[in-house]
Amino acid sequence: MEQGLMQGLKNLIDIFLHIDKHLGLVISEYHFWTYGILFVIIFCETGLVITPFLPGDSLLFAAGSFAAIGALDPIVLFVIISIAAIIGDTVNYWIGNKIGKRVFTDNIRFLKKEYLEKTHRFYEKHGGKTIIIARFIPIIRTFAPFVAGIGAMSYSKFIIYNVVGGLLWTSIFISAGYFFGTLPFVKNNFGLVVIAIIIISVVPIIIELVKSLRSKARG
Repeated sequence: MEQGLMQGLKNLIDIFLHIDKHLGLVISEYHFWTYGILFVIIFCETGLVITPFLPGDSLLFAAGSFAAIGALDPIVLFVIISIAAIIGDTVNYWIGNKIGKRVFTDNIRFLKKEYLEKTHRFYEKHGGKTIIIARFIPIIRTFAPFVAGIGAMSYSKFIIYNVVGGLLWTSIFISAGYFFGTLPFVKNNFGLVVIAIIIISVVPIIIELVKSLRSKARG
């Protein structure tokens, strides 16, 4: 059991660090159906609270780099990914609306309560902008719409932030991959670039954690 988990973790890390190679294999094997696969991954990463570990930012960057060399159509890619991101957050919102309150009272195996509480505090600080800001922060991105559905935000307000955030997130990372993903340094050091993207993405979480620890220490 433990060996299986370790192997699964190693495979997940390998996918993250060499996502360009894995995506290249998918494109060569599935061609047009690659858009459907990307749709499912982004939908699950944003729409299901039990899959925050799926690649998001790095996958969009890699997809953008393949669009730059003609392996994917940039317009179709942007439209498909944007729809997946927006629908994903919408589904996540309604899941939170239906079962979210139980999470704070019941012990649900696949949901880490501490992540939800951090996201809730994020809402208290940033308000409705959380939906947009959260798009660029792993883990928070997955839990933000869920917490919004619990009662942090009405759906009429949520959908506006959802659409704006989804379009910004997809356009920025796909464009970054499109314009920079084919540079020799980036192509030869894609794993390092992915790590850099992850580090930059989690910096806000680290800052918030440090502030929280300092606040508790003072208290």
